Amino acid sequence: MEEESNVTSSPSTPVQRLRHRKRSSTEVLDGDKVSASPLLVNDRNKYKSFMVRTYSTLWMIAGFVMVVYMGHLYITAMVLVIQIFMAKELFNLLRKAPEDKCLPGIKQLNWHFFFTAMLFVYGRILSQRLANTVTADQFLYRLVSGLIKYHMAICYFLYIIGFMWFILTLKKKMYKYQFGQYAWTHMILIVVFTQSSFTVANIFEGIFWFLLPASLIIINDIFAYIFGFFFGRTPLIKLSPKKTWEGFIGASVTTIISAFVLANVLGRFPWLTCPRQDLSTGWLQCDADPLFKPEPFTLPAWIPGWFPWKEMEVLPVQWHALCLGLFASIIAPFGGFFASGFKRAFKIKDFGDSIPGHGGITDRMDCQMVMAVFAYIYLQSFIVSQSVSVDKILDQILTNLSFEEQQALFTRLGQMIGNS
Repeated sequence: MEEESNVTSSPSTPVQRLRHRKRSSTEVLDGDKVSASPLLVNDRNKYKSFMVRTYSTLWMIAGFVMVVYMGHLYITAMVLVIQIFMAKELFNLLRKAPEDKCLPGIKQLNWHFFFTAMLFVYGRILSQRLANTVTADQFLYRLVSGLIKYHMAICYFLYIIGFMWFILTLKKKMYKYQFGQYAWTHMILIVVFTQSSFTVANIFEGIFWFLLPASLIIINDIFAYIFGFFFGRTPLIKLSPKKTWEGFIGASVTTIISAFVLANVLGRFPWLTCPRQDLSTGWLQCDADPLFKPEPFTLPAWIPGWFPWKEMEVLPVQWHALCLGLFASIIAPFGGFFASGFKRAFKIKDFGDSIPGHGGITDRMDCQMVMAVFAYIYLQSFIVSQSVSVDKILDQILTNLSFEEQQALFTRLGQMIGNS
């Protein structure tokens, strides 16, 4: 009987070891078989993991604040680095070492598509700002104008090179794996670049429109963890066993209040609210948009009499911030639930291990991506004026007309103004 129990507890054959490994990994992922309650409030090691997670969070916030302080270009570079790490984690998710050894160059092909997509997306967003930056130098201006004019053709031919590269490297008995990698690469490009491009667009509309949504997601994540850690009792969703209603509701209230207060603080700094029209690194000064000019607000009559203020100054942007806070607390967490379901489908705990206590970069960016898209759509739909302005016309002239055409336009305008 002792020999039988020893064989059962310590599998000796390769098949037994493989089955044991699969079974144990499934138990860890499910959580229900490891302990009666997987909630953080009942986790024996929760204080150790809490400290590790806290230290990592403090380091990330400190680095984030430093990059934001440095300005638009550095924030864009940070987004670019995050995209590279996310792509790396997602590329590795479906990679198989034996197949990769038989297919030299498959990793390089994935990165070729990645950087082609990067050139296309960032070229579309930053082309006008690049032209505005080099207008003082006629040679650079002509070079940049030519690149902008043929930008789409350049990106298309780079993609066609990758497409031909893929076709020419197809190997017998590897077709399914190769086409799976091809499809997986394109899905990653859609997920990473489509959503991250909105982040970069928000940055150049004003750091405020990047910083506020990103901060709200961070605040929601932190307080969902804290409320779940100390008060979590009621499971929220099966995809994330440690998420609780207590954490969700506590974080939602905290996030909405933080949105209103934080918008008032951030909205008072011109270097955060001014849009940037070029790629320089200096701090910005501009006339404050009406959204960021304080207005008196009388508190409603139902406010208790003991409340010390009857009237206060409110920035109009704070009312918009409430919408962002509501989305960050109610809708954006579903990006995290989606990622949890995705990880369960592939039977992994995290996308990576680059951030102690948090997992990989992708684990921290799931909700941020959803939030960035909403912030951009909300900004363009309800805040940014869609009417034609002098600045927009000048951007079009500088981007699409040659130097000679601009001179002809200048002459014609002079004649029209002189005759009027």
